Amino acid sequence: MPLTNNVIIKLNEITTMIEDKSKLSESEVDEIKSIFKGLVESGERYDVDEIEFWFENEGSWKNKESRVRIANLSNYVQDKYQQTAHLRILSDDDCSCGH
Repeated sequence: MPLTNNVIIKLNEITTMIEDKSKLSESEVDEIKSIFKGLVESGERYDVDEIEFWFENEGSWKNKESRVRIANLSNYVQDKYQQTAHLRILSDDDCSCGH
């Protein structure tokens, strides 16, 4: 699944936001999670391999650990969102409480 323009815009925001691309601070990790959370909450979906590939080809991300960390964060946020969305659907549809 190719990355949408909205996702690419956010990846560019991450690239601009991170000054030291060789290591991510905890506050930067929190901001990256927030960016990916905003994407999935707005209905965007992305392939984690495409995220890593984008950062690899972007040019300024020389450190593979940082690229992999961002890809892992994107995966974590998307999986977590899908699991909680699934639970919300189940709790509404499978309610045997008589409503």
